[in-house]
Amino acid sequence: MGVGRFDSLLLLSFGGPEGPDEVLPFLRNVTSGRGVPDDRLAVVAEQYARFGGKSPINDLNRQLLAAVEQELATRGHDLPAYWGNRNWHPFVSDTVGDLQAAGCRSTVCLVTSAFSSYSGCRQYREDLNQACATVSDAPQIERVRVFWNHPEFLGSAAELLAEALQQAHLSSSTPVLHSAHSLPMSMAATSDYLEQLNEAAVIVNDLAGMEGPSEVVFQSRSGPPSVPWLSPDIDSRLKQLAAEGATEVVVHPLGFVADHMEVLFDLDTQAASIARESGLKMVRTPTVGTHPRFVSMLVDLVEEAAGLRQDRPALGTLGPRPDHCSVHCCPAPTRGGS
Repeated sequence: MGVGRFDSLLLLSFGGPEGPDEVLPFLRNVTSGRGVPDDRLAVVAEQYARFGGKSPINDLNRQLLAAVEQELATRGHDLPAYWGNRNWHPFVSDTVGDLQAAGCRSTVCLVTSAFSSYSGCRQYREDLNQACATVSDAPQIERVRVFWNHPEFLGSAAELLAEALQQAHLSSSTPVLHSAHSLPMSMAATSDYLEQLNEAAVIVNDLAGMEGPSEVVFQSRSGPPSVPWLSPDIDSRLKQLAAEGATEVVVHPLGFVADHMEVLFDLDTQAASIARESGLKMVRTPTVGTHPRFVSMLVDLVEEAAGLRQDRPALGTLGPRPDHCSVHCCPAPTRGGS
């Protein structure tokens, strides 16, 4: 029973609405404490309306959890798996209560975020700690290390990039835009998020055999225009590529592990429309999702955290992330800069 000292597994994700009536309440949760008025949230809600008012993220998490459970079983591990979200049902506080009620004492946590920053790493830890504080006699919960430079994450991304190129009959010299969620500059300054992305993009290009121009671009920024965010913006870069004479481009959502709303709207809808208007043939590669190598890696990380694996593989120059982040890791930016 279990994997090493762990008697249970928690998949921790962002969350998303399951229907039109849930969209605004969900968005209010996401922006809680920032003073964002409902009229601004209504603009974002229109993006969800294009997809029936439902985010794909919850179904994607159900699929990922089922794939992880299958891989655990294949390896002979009997590890009950649970799922909780930061911003919508099932809320992680409720899931921690379920873990406690089931008698779980030591839980390993997988987070659906590959890169580290305040919003992509520390905020998950803070919400998890807060959830545990609200549940009497909550289990001890340990998350696996951040995996942005794990060979199997980058390897599965490279496989999908190469396959998309082949299926679209594009050459290895086609320009590649590796897209990731933008951050306020004040938040990016508290972590090595940009350095991680740049190194990951180079490695994925090498593994996929890409020989053309490549760069990291950003998407999904929000907030007032007066606040500086990471750039270049993907939409602007697509227009620039067309103006420079490019006729084809591959967009690779490097910063995301699933085809959720930011991918479906910001890339497949908005960026694709701009590419068409600019005369560009745009091919968007899939995210790692439930790619067998990615799922296998997640279970490898569970075994690693349990002390069953001594190797800690990582590609590039930055090395594997620690199992336990320091108290000073990825601090929140000051309110004035976010």
